[in-house]
Amino acid sequence: MYPDSLKNLIESFKYLPSVGEKSAERFAFSVFDLDDEQVELFKQSLDDVRKRVHPCKTCNVLTEEEYCSICSDEKRDSSVLCVVEDVKSVFLFEKLGMFHGKYHVLSGLISPLDGVNPEDIGIDKLLDRIHQEKFDEIIFAFRPSIEGETTALYIKKIIDDLPIKITKIANGVPIGADMEYIDSLTLERALSDRKEVS
Repeated sequence: MYPDSLKNLIESFKYLPSVGEKSAERFAFSVFDLDDEQVELFKQSLDDVRKRVHPCKTCNVLTEEEYCSICSDEKRDSSVLCVVEDVKSVFLFEKLGMFHGKYHVLSGLISPLDGVNPEDIGIDKLLDRIHQEKFDEIIFAFRPSIEGETTALYIKKIIDDLPIKITKIANGVPIGADMEYIDSLTLERALSDRKEVS
């Protein structure tokens, strides 16, 4: 019932996570309320993100440069490394403004049931970094889940002989919760009350 170009736009919006038919239709129709300049900016922004944004060579945080602003910042505490499962987690912690160390972003968590093994999430790159740089503490900031625990224990087992304190964010973050849906106070408390991984 829709013209082909409108139908294509609706289908395109459905590629986004959590966007169903109704939301996609609403988004598509809202495009008619944008002026030419806004539409051009929208098109250009999509194009720029795809062409210019890529993972940092060191930590995998998204950047337009070779190295992200966090890795390039000499004022940050390079003795503490916070390991997260995705880039969104870094931005969450940065919004809190209470962590001033470095980050390392994995490509998810180990999940044998889903066929996701250590080599699939970039643990080799993390281990290389841990051996090359001098960290006093490594914080695992994974969502509380079996996959998060498995990933933390796997990495800990490999680096257990190194003189590094290994901690994880404290409980208080609900089991199975996605990091992006946790309120900032809970996340801040979980980071400041972190526990050693045993």
